[in-house]
Amino acid sequence: MAFESLTDKLQNVFKTLRGKGRLTEADVKTALREVKMALLEADVNFKVVKQFVNAVETRAVGQDVMNGLNPGQMVIKIVNEEMISLMGSETTELTFQPGKAITVVMMAGLQGAGKTTATAKLAGQVKKKGKKPLLVACDIYRPAAIEQLQINGKKQEVDVFELGCEQKPAYIAAEALKYAEKNGHNVVIIDTAGRLHIDEDMMQELMDLKEQITVHQTLLVVDAMTGQDAVNVAKQFDEKIGIDGVVLSKLDGDSRGGAALSIKAVTGKPILYVSTGEKLTDMEPFYPDRMANRILGMGDVLSLIEKAQESIDIDEQTSREMAGRMKKGKFDFNDYLESMKQMKKMGGLTSILGMLPGMGIKASDIEGMVDDKQLRRMEAVVLSMTKEERANPKLLNPQRKHRIAKGAGVDIAVVNRFIKQFEQMQKMMKQFGGSGKRRGGMFGSMPGGFGKGRFPF
Repeated sequence: MAFESLTDKLQNVFKTLRGKGRLTEADVKTALREVKMALLEADVNFKVVKQFVNAVETRAVGQDVMNGLNPGQMVIKIVNEEMISLMGSETTELTFQPGKAITVVMMAGLQGAGKTTATAKLAGQVKKKGKKPLLVACDIYRPAAIEQLQINGKKQEVDVFELGCEQKPAYIAAEALKYAEKNGHNVVIIDTAGRLHIDEDMMQELMDLKEQITVHQTLLVVDAMTGQDAVNVAKQFDEKIGIDGVVLSKLDGDSRGGAALSIKAVTGKPILYVSTGEKLTDMEPFYPDRMANRILGMGDVLSLIEKAQESIDIDEQTSREMAGRMKKGKFDFNDYLESMKQMKKMGGLTSILGMLPGMGIKASDIEGMVDDKQLRRMEAVVLSMTKEERANPKLLNPQRKHRIAKGAGVDIAVVNRFIKQFEQMQKMMKQFGGSGKRRGGMFGSMPGGFGKGRFPF
């Protein structure tokens, strides 16, 4: 999970601050020393860390903060605001040419950064805005690069223009523009070749392409897992060919976060998009404020809501009916399957929990609390039931349970435990529906056993 180590360390610092009724200047400086070390370990640029800590200290060591009702919370608020400022304050979006004019976007980056995949993902983002994109295969050196773009283009239902490996990229791009004009495409996204390192041939090829056609935006794809190296790459690309923004790939990996926190401050170029998973839908606009909240362990409810709106395909009437059944405690196994299906579309329970604020859970603990293997096992149990059994759990006598266990490939004890917990959940939902109140935390009162820890899924 991205920023896991940094988030855990910062949360420990904040826990200490919140525990103090009053803060002295020494308390603030001690806390900021720990913040500084956490940022350096996350591979954030040294100069950026120094400027950041100085800015926070200047604002935090003041009468208003030190003598406030909740000084610890005020310091955390300042850290949050400075982190947002560090990453750009405002969201920068891809800009399009007015009217029917074609917008040309060139994707650049080193080999292995995930550029070709990011190019296809970007096409999906552009489609959401009502545009008709065309992908252009100008990576003529890497084996299977053209085929990869064609496969991903087909998945995104986006046309791909290619002329094989014999023509020069500048010529392919010029021909692609003619094709776009004839076929009504209004956004052309060019996938260029990468190299294992920055070299003159690579830069010259990109400059030739820019001379051949008008490129409106040049986006650099950098690997978030490379930390400060990604910042150095961005700086060199900007100096050589000029870039307008950055796409941060592999943010779902074991990244320390240094790239996301350093790029804007060092290069002055904004991060436009972040890639958050392997699926072609796993790309989202970069929101500095939301990213700061995630890094500081404050959750990201807005992104969670947007993800739900995009992913969940239950119509309003069905949603109301499900809510009504849950309120009456008549939530059945069909509803359970539907919930599992929608949860998977949103990236799974681990992804959802990571965006919830106020859970009091460290990032490193979330994955340990959710047993995906157990979730799949429970789903197999439900799928082994007949339609009648799913709709009416009361039909599940010992003979039927044995058949279900055999079909799911689990022990009968697993089926019995699952059904018992499901019945407890029904009763609990009925109680909540009747009283209009929830007792305990969001998941605290639910029966345990489906996950590794407290989460009963």
